Parts: sequence; C-alpha cells; structure tokens
Amino acid sequence: MFNFTDLPPIARQKNQVMTDKEFIEMEISRFKTSKKRREMMTGERYYQGFHDVLSKKRQAIGEDGKLVDVNNLPNNRIIDNQYKKMVIQKVNYLVGQPITFQSDNKQFMDALKALFGRKFMKLLKKIGTDAENEGIVWVYPTYDDDGCLIFKKFKGHEIIPGWRDADHTILDYAIRIYSMIDYSGTSDEQIVEKVEVYDETGISYFQLDGGHLTPEEPFHQAYFTVEGEHPFNWTKIPLIPFKRDADEIPLIRCCKSLQDGLNDILSNFENNMEEDARNTILILVNYDGENLGSFRRNLANYGAVKVKTVDGAAGDLKTLQVEVNADNYKAILEIFKKAIIENCMGFDAKDDRLGGQPNQMNIQSMYSDIDLDANDMETEFQASFEELLWFVRCHFANTGIGDYDLDNLEVIFNRDLPMVESEVINNIRNSVGILSDETLVAQHPWVDDVELELKRIAKQKQAEQEAMMADNPFKKDDPDDKGDDE
Repeated sequence: MFNFTDLPPIARQKNQVMTDKEFIEMEISRFKTSKKRREMMTGERYYQGFHDVLSKKRQAIGEDGKLVDVNNLPNNRIIDNQYKKMVIQKVNYLVGQPITFQSDNKQFMDALKALFGRKFMKLLKKIGTDAENEGIVWVYPTYDDDGCLIFKKFKGHEIIPGWRDADHTILDYAIRIYSMIDYSGTSDEQIVEKVEVYDETGISYFQLDGGHLTPEEPFHQAYFTVEGEHPFNWTKIPLIPFKRDADEIPLIRCCKSLQDGLNDILSNFENNMEEDARNTILILVNYDGENLGSFRRNLANYGAVKVKTVDGAAGDLKTLQVEVNADNYKAILEIFKKAIIENCMGFDAKDDRLGGQPNQMNIQSMYSDIDLDANDMETEFQASFEELLWFVRCHFANTGIGDYDLDNLEVIFNRDLPMVESEVINNIRNSVGILSDETLVAQHPWVDDVELELKRIAKQKQAEQEAMMADNPFKKDDPDDKGDDE
C-alpha cells in the first residue's frame, strides 16, 4: 500500500512544509477553476479560430419581457481572426529569424550551433506563439533514448508553479496536469488526466480521478539516468519559464472585446443583408384568412400574395424595410481593426506610410509599437535563455564537450524589421574605417551568418593577393637572385 507521506516535500513558504496529497489536490482544483487558466485557454482557443461568436444566437423579447431564442431568422457566425494575425506578426518579428550567439570561444560557439539548430528554432517559434497566447510557456530540458540533450515544451495551462519569490523567478516545485487517451483495460478509448510533480528530488507520477490522486508505477524517478542505471538529478528544477512579459499577461486580454465586436459586426451585417423582402416586416391591410404563420410559409414558397376588398375597403400588402448602409459597417470595421492593432501593439501592413517610396524613418515609425512590445518579451526571453544555458553548460561539462564560461556569451535575437536596403548599405559604406569589418558585416542586410561571411571575405582577399603576385612582372622567382654582377 502506498504511503503518501513518501511524497517529496513541497514548500509553500519558508519553514512551512506540506507532504500530504491534499495540498496537491487542492492546488490542482484551484488552478483548474481559476480565471488565469481560463484566460490562457481562451488565448489558445481564439488563436485556433474558436471564438465566442460561434455560440451566438438570435434573440428577441418574448411575451413575458424576457429574451427568447429566435430560430427563424438568419444567424451568421463570421470570424475575422485579427487576433491570430497579431500573434503571428509579433512572434515572427522577434523570433522569425534564427537567433545567433556571440562568444570569444570558438569551440563553445560551434557546440551551441550544433545543439541549437533548425529543430530548436522551430521549437522557439512555437514557444513564442504559446507565450503570446497564454502569457507563459515552459521548457523542459531532458535526454532522449540516445542520450542526447533535447528540449520539450509544456503549455502554460498545464503547469502549476510553486514560486519561492514574488517576482516569479525561483521555483520550489511545479505540478503538471495534462490529458491523454488511454486504451488500457478496454477496447474503447478514454480520456484520463495525468499529474506530474517536479521538485529537486525528481518527478512523481499520479493519475487524477474525481479530483483525487492515485500514484502510478513507477511512482518516483530521477530526472535522468546515466547508462540506464545510475539516476541523477539537476541541482535546479529543470523547468524554465518563457514569459510574454513580466506580468505573464496573455495577449488575448488586450483585445478580446475588440475581436468579439469585430465578429459581431460582420455577422450582423450579413444577417441584415440576408433579411430580404420575404423576411422583412409585412403590413397586411384588410386581410382575413389563415394565420400569420401559414401566410408567411406560403409567401416564402410561392412569392405571391392574394388580397381582396372587404366592405368596400381595398386590400393591400405593404412592407417595412430597414435600409442597410454598408458604409456605416465599413467605417465601424475599420475602427475595430485599427483598435486591435493599437491595443495589441502590432503594425498595419497597409499603412499609408508604406506608399510610394518609404524611407527607413517611416518604416521605423510604423514598427515603433511592435518594437517596444518586443523589447519586453526579449528581456524575459534573455533571462530564460540564461537559465536554459545553465543546463546546457552542465550537459557540455558532464559529457566531455567542454566546461565553458557563460559570462561572455551573448544571445542575439535578429528582429525581422523591413528596411530600405540601399540606405543601410550606404550607411555601412560610409562607416568603413570607423567601425570594424565584423560590425559592418553583421549589419549588412544580405548577411545571415557573420562568421561564415568573414571567412569568405578572408578567402577572397587571399585569392586576390595570390592573383596579383602571379601577374606581377617584377616578381623574383629566386629570392637569392640579386641580379647580374656589375
């Protein structure tokens, strides 16, 4: 029988330790119903295109004065996903281009390039997307079956962090909760909830059923093993938070009401356009016959109405129509779209400043908001990379690759800012002799790998010198030949 007192200690506060399962169950229950987690999942849901407008209903005031559902009117549910556009803009602006490392140690640089290759750059874009959608995302360094260091990504709504400090920089523990499909014991698939508890002693595994934890086998494991036998733990909990900003605020909080308003305006516009003559308000004069429901149905089926004269008064049919002014809708839509861009601190790719021949100052002005927002996100990501590289350094030292110093290592985020290339190249040309070749090459818009380009330049210069020496008519074949004696 499992004894829950064997759980690794989870410190909530200094000098206060709880070791029972009730604390973990309480934390899970509180987190699953929290506004913060709902907001995280809303950001993810809106990015995937599942907006609140999809559950919209047409309603009217009923006989008792309360709203009732109306099912015989057009009820369009249109989504113009400007939120997703903002997320893609901001992620690609900061991490769309591969990050680069600068260090005086060439061997360290080569080792980092081998580890942080294209596969990691793809993961980094996913990290950026989840950070925008949920405010925070987690990276878990671990080893695969071949003993290679790899990085896994955990979404923010899966992790319950136990922070030691108010600034959320040091972890005491972390609880991961996630769902998966289980086929064990039955031919039908079923969704089960798994729980993992991370602390300095390793990982403990549970299954959550009805809000209660049940341990799984193996219950507790170290973070990794050497040669499949010797268990080892990091001296830190290997969960690194990548935050959108210091307050871990999802982007959806900045624009959800605006996105909903945009969807509603588009949906209502199409509803009004579809409410044609057969759906408009009808005014019957001196009509006596079947009930109005049957009258409406016959009108929809045949498109005709028979009227008659009653007691000398001529029968008639009139319609009351509401004109749909498309210009009003267009103006409101433009207001909503600009408001979404401004509140999300993005940029308008159709900005008038890009018309004609834009200069670099116009481009920088248009990108000023997204650049300011990227500064906050880059600050958080730089701190996260500092934590991540601590694990990388331990890996390099323990596997014999080398024990490198992180003090003079710089992580560079190459922002994807459009530029007027001719202006940049002219500025580089005018800076020759003032700045080093390495600095100038790094700023050139056509260069992706500075180190490789410097090698190419050195090789080209050497080839040119050799060609000049070969074509020199005064070149002496014999260095000891001093010419004819006088």
